[in-house]
Amino acid sequence: MKVLTAAQMREADRRTTEQFGVPSLTLMENAGRGVAEFAAATFPQLAGQRITVLCGKGNNGGDGLVAARLLAERGGRVRVLLFADPDSVQGDAAITLRRWRERGGELRVIRSAAEWEQARAGLNESELVIDALLGTGLAGPVEGLLRTVIEDVNRGRERYTVLAVDIPSGLPADGSAGEIVAIEADYTVTFTAPKLGQLLWPGTEYVGKLVVVQIGTPRELLDSDPALRLHYLEPGEFRGLPLRRRPDTHKGDYGHVLIFAGSRGKTGAAILAARGALRAGAGLVTVATPAPVQPIVAAGLAELMTEPLAATDADTIAASNVDYGRLQQLLETKTVVALGPGLGTHLETQQFIRAVTAECTLPLLLDADGLNAFVGRADELRQRRAPLALTPHPGEMARLLGCTTRDVQHRRLELAQQAASRWNAYVVLKGYRTIVAAPDGRAFFNSTGNPGMATGGTGDVLTGVLAALTAQFRTADWARVLALGVYLHGLAGDLAAARTGEISLLASDLVEALPAAFARLQEELRAARV
Repeated sequence: MKVLTAAQMREADRRTTEQFGVPSLTLMENAGRGVAEFAAATFPQLAGQRITVLCGKGNNGGDGLVAARLLAERGGRVRVLLFADPDSVQGDAAITLRRWRERGGELRVIRSAAEWEQARAGLNESELVIDALLGTGLAGPVEGLLRTVIEDVNRGRERYTVLAVDIPSGLPADGSAGEIVAIEADYTVTFTAPKLGQLLWPGTEYVGKLVVVQIGTPRELLDSDPALRLHYLEPGEFRGLPLRRRPDTHKGDYGHVLIFAGSRGKTGAAILAARGALRAGAGLVTVATPAPVQPIVAAGLAELMTEPLAATDADTIAASNVDYGRLQQLLETKTVVALGPGLGTHLETQQFIRAVTAECTLPLLLDADGLNAFVGRADELRQRRAPLALTPHPGEMARLLGCTTRDVQHRRLELAQQAASRWNAYVVLKGYRTIVAAPDGRAFFNSTGNPGMATGGTGDVLTGVLAALTAQFRTADWARVLALGVYLHGLAGDLAAARTGEISLLASDLVEALPAAFARLQEELRAARV
């Protein structure tokens, strides 16, 4: 699914009407219906409940008026507050306003602070507040009466649920680094595609749960446009990847993953990465680890193979004592290499990491301490022979780029794309809405995952999952394969959290939920084909 800017969304609406013959009023009716159907599904006891719909005079308000009419037909006690003179409402929105009046819907016109103060008392009696004040065409910060309304709605959020129509009012559709006064929604029902500002900071703090509703724009209109290079991950993104296995295959067909991981006190990272790789379908997995900790790693998983390497006095890999002839033999029989989980930051270990990165010819994933070895020398990442994927969390990304974690969080897409271009590598920037950025400018935002995954070891599991999928889908578009891994990893986290709760979620719970995540994705892809 594509991610759109406000201008791209306007162009998609225009082409839907002019090229495909879908009337703009039909798009508005479909949008309002999508909001009403989501509200009815989310709040099954809707009949008899008090619902307040806040409407502006534009198309966003028109969408809200359609939702108001349809929710009233379902038995909701709906009140519309219109923040405009009714005579100023034009076009399709004027038609939806007329229909609301014709059915005898409750309408209160708010044109001043005094009128809002009188109407505001009824807000606290509502179970649901629908925000349809301002849409994606917003230009500049909200001021005056609407700013007061937004601030008042936010102050009362403990008393009611807030559902935003298309985008929370006040939130720039393309993102913003400036001051924002916007509705803090519990849910946002957006139309056709996510808007860029909903996926970037600070928009993620206002959107709540994001739901995408299709209102009539043909999918091929967006899919065929090469200028649309941002994607939001959903099952349809993975059509064409061979997620079902042929009967006449063997373990060699699914690749041999080599993971350099572990050190004294960090053997768990190696074991979790290996478990993630095996659960994600790798045919074989070998962990190369310092000899003193090799028995611990080997005991962690019966299906795992291990390779002991020379160690420093800190029980990390020692570059000076490694048998590089044996190492070359080890690499020759593998499909993909993952380098970093729990390796430590000993100087000799960092030398080893840089040497492997420079000489490896297999697809290479760098994570954790594999990334730390390049702090202050990140441009050496270009001096390599292999396709490369980096999987930093925001702190690791900040160290690589020489900036602060705050900078990374506030400029996630920009910095991920810059890094992918600068190092000619794929960048998996972890965090809320994990981003997969490709060197060609494409980027994928993840839609799965939850705060329970903010616990030690989940990144190690992701490294294993990404390595396993890379090993299996060797000829596929690597950006899409990495995106698949990120999506499945987050989905496994969601399924695990549904059982354990977010607070109690462990990385090992996520590993055990991977089979269910694969099954869920396959079911959704099958259903989409029917």
